[in-house]
Amino acid sequence: MKEPMTTDQLLQGLKHYRRIARQDMLRAPETPWPEAFLKHAECRREVYVALGTYAETHAPDDVIAHALTLYEAIPFSTGTPEHEHPDLKGRENALENFFLLVGVDPKTRREARSRRPKLSAAGEVAAGS
Repeated sequence: MKEPMTTDQLLQGLKHYRRIARQDMLRAPETPWPEAFLKHAECRREVYVALGTYAETHAPDDVIAHALTLYEAIPFSTGTPEHEHPDLKGRENALENFFLLVGVDPKTRREARSRRPKLSAAGEVAAGS
C-alpha cells in the first residue's frame, strides 16, 4: 500500500466519489439501460456513504479491512450482460474505486477477489447484503 491516508483524506475522496455517482444518477435517462445505470450509480453511492460513515468512527486501516470484507461477499457478476445485476456491479465498482483511492496493492485485491462467491451459489449472500 502507498503512504497511509488520514481519515480526512479518506472522507474527502469518498465525498468526491459520491458526487460522481450522483452525477451518474442524473444522467441515467440518457443511457441505453436507464434503470440499470441508475441502480448501478445508486449502489455505488450507497457504498461510499456507508464507508464514509464507518470511517468517521474507525481508523483508515480498519475501513480498508472492512471494505475488503464487503468486497469478498459480493458474488461474481463479471461476464453477464451489461444491464444485468447492476446492484452487484455497482457495489463491486465502488469498492474497487475505493481500493484505488486508498492504494490497496494489486496482490491484496486479487486475493480478496479470489475469495468471492460464484453468482449462482450466492443468491442468499446477495439477498442478505
